Amino acid sequence: MRTVFITGTAGFIGYHLADLLLAEGFRVAGYDGMTDYYDVSLKQRRHQMLLQNPNFTATEALLENEVALKTALDTAKPDVIVHLAAQAGVRYSLENPRAYVDANLIGTFNIMEEARHRGVDHLLMASTSSVYGGNEEMPFMETQQTDHPLTLYAATKKANEAMSHANAHLWKIPTTMFRFFTVYGPWGRPDLSLYKFVRAALEGEPIDVYNHGQMSRDFTYVTDLVRGIRLLIDTPPVEPASRKDIAEGDTLSPVAPWRVVNIGNGQQVPLMEFISETEAALGFEIQKNFMDMQKGDVPGTWASSDLLHELTGFRPQTPVSEGVRRFVTWYRDYYSV
Repeated sequence: MRTVFITGTAGFIGYHLADLLLAEGFRVAGYDGMTDYYDVSLKQRRHQMLLQNPNFTATEALLENEVALKTALDTAKPDVIVHLAAQAGVRYSLENPRAYVDANLIGTFNIMEEARHRGVDHLLMASTSSVYGGNEEMPFMETQQTDHPLTLYAATKKANEAMSHANAHLWKIPTTMFRFFTVYGPWGRPDLSLYKFVRAALEGEPIDVYNHGQMSRDFTYVTDLVRGIRLLIDTPPVEPASRKDIAEGDTLSPVAPWRVVNIGNGQQVPLMEFISETEAALGFEIQKNFMDMQKGDVPGTWASSDLLHELTGFRPQTPVSEGVRRFVTWYRDYYSV
């Protein structure tokens, strides 16, 4: 039985990944800081669900707490580390930038240090589509430059990618970074758009629609996302003997066992179409408050999932209509609406 140590298991994506791995017979050691960025009771409920499985254990502590992190890893003795915990949120990075430095830089450094000292089989860490920043050529491909982040959140994730590459080169720790694209689904975060839309609509309030609706996103259903991570766990990068051994389109480093991979649905969905699917799932029209573009936001995202498919044979494929309906069903059940 392999053991996977996951940071952020009380979070949206971490919960779903842990649930999937437990169902496949892994032992999972969870680690979460239970910060109050959003409703802590929702995080606690996710952990309670996971703790029903005897192969799941949990530690509640911050990544910046080196002693707690080391103790948890000493106990778990993991084969694989999946680092998902982070201070999330593009807009919140404008209000509280220091939280991103503490969690996303210091916390990630602590994880990398522990991974190299333990010589784990594979270190996987979350990045974000936000690193594409000011890029306009779409679909976004992993081989594009990502030198123009628009928020501190994106900048810290870009820094994580650079830090992890240096770590992989120096200590030969197989490392995969993955870039997420607008993840949604049951047990989601309350600050994400679909959650906010459904909550406001059911409370009879208007929703805020930025850039007057002239936006698009690559909406990725959460179970597709964690399936991609699960398959990448078994695909650790191997440092090539020469640059000629790197396939076209692959981000495998020529000097390290390191790679970065998009995990996105591979479709560009207009925001107004996403809202229409939400209205269809709810069964009524939502009031809309059209607003200007927000600082640090981008008009569109769209992932190429070719590298993910080449490595794993898998592409996310849940249609927005189905994913939104599943979320609305979960929301109504969870909040008894």
